Amino acid sequence: MLPRYFPQEKPVTIPYPSLSTLLRKYNLHPRKGLGQNFLTDPIHLEKIVEAADLAADEVVLEIGPGPGTLTRLLAERAGQVIAVELDPAMVNLLRQEYGHLENLTVVEADILDTNLASLISQSPDLTVSPSPTYKVVANLPYYITSAVMRHLLESRPAPTRLVVMVQKEVAQRMVAEPGKMSLLAVSVQFYGRPVLVHHVPAGAFFPPPKVDSAVVRLDTFAEPPIPVTDVEYFFRVVKAGFGQKRKQLKNALTAGLPQASADILAALAQAGIDPTRRAETLSLEEWGRLAAAIK
Repeated sequence: MLPRYFPQEKPVTIPYPSLSTLLRKYNLHPRKGLGQNFLTDPIHLEKIVEAADLAADEVVLEIGPGPGTLTRLLAERAGQVIAVELDPAMVNLLRQEYGHLENLTVVEADILDTNLASLISQSPDLTVSPSPTYKVVANLPYYITSAVMRHLLESRPAPTRLVVMVQKEVAQRMVAEPGKMSLLAVSVQFYGRPVLVHHVPAGAFFPPPKVDSAVVRLDTFAEPPIPVTDVEYFFRVVKAGFGQKRKQLKNALTAGLPQASADILAALAQAGIDPTRRAETLSLEEWGRLAAAIK
């Protein structure tokens, strides 16, 4: 079983206007098209900050800060906060309300179109470092969760830790073990060790989403946990394996890869994997052996 993380709870005091006050002040409404569901519960906000375990000299990248309910807490703990927000109206709110925070930089951009290395290197705390380190904290819109996670984990340098709020079902898939693995689980666990921090009910947000959420902490690996010489090809094999749900590996791989069926069977035998197994039963190590055998 993967370990669970239970941060210490403590009273939270937020000396800032409430979310409703801010939205009225700027005549704003949550935009459904941008997946804007704002976390308002102070206990859950504090748990996210504690999971990030920020030090006074660390840089944190916040994705989708919205009206800044989490941003202001991060700024109290971290040395530098870089908040990337797509919505121009929210960018204006952030700059107006929190412009006095000297350790906060608000960037109007789509995180998927952003070069993270260039963004992070602009931080005043990191200008002398050729290989900056940073953490990521994000309340990810559900519709772009996979794309953002892939962008973050494949970027170089990658963040040393990610603390992300995602749909509860997605969080459970991230921390899955063999028997319930998915393409998402393999992709996440190839780059780091995910831990389910805590669940967040829909009522902790405004407006409440239709599903519950969960916070996942991911400490990234300096090197992959398995020997892989060609990462792109490794994931090509994994995607082929999961490409045909409920099909046996031999059939899914034959359908998704150019190799002949006999070659696929030979590779499975070389990797010590029963060809009748299904993709969700394979461990990360078995995927590594299989990709090497097929190539």
